[in-house]
Amino acid sequence: MVKIMTNKKDLANYIMSQLEGLEEVRNIPMMGGYIFYYKERIFGGIYGNGFMVKITEAGKKYMPDSVPEPPYDGAKPMLPVTIIDDADALMAMVQEMYSELPDRKKKQRKNK
Repeated sequence: MVKIMTNKKDLANYIMSQLEGLEEVRNIPMMGGYIFYYKERIFGGIYGNGFMVKITEAGKKYMPDSVPEPPYDGAKPMLPVTIIDDADALMAMVQEMYSELPDRKKKQRKNK
């Protein structure tokens, strides 16, 4: 059963508690939602549609019932997370996703 959260901050806190067995997981608030990182690679986020992850083979393996959809207009499709209440499966999926995720882009320094 998927927990219904009253707001995005509660949902972000719940997801972090589900992933507490993994080191190097963090989230940051961004544009009214949250972006989630594992070992500094973005793996998902909380959007208007709820918690979603990037489409990877690991994501499809752990959530074969998840149907890709864009998190917002104009965005690339992502997988809605259907295993949010299964901490062990969620942690295993995130760990397996890591090798499929792109490295974080380096920020360009502005010269003045």
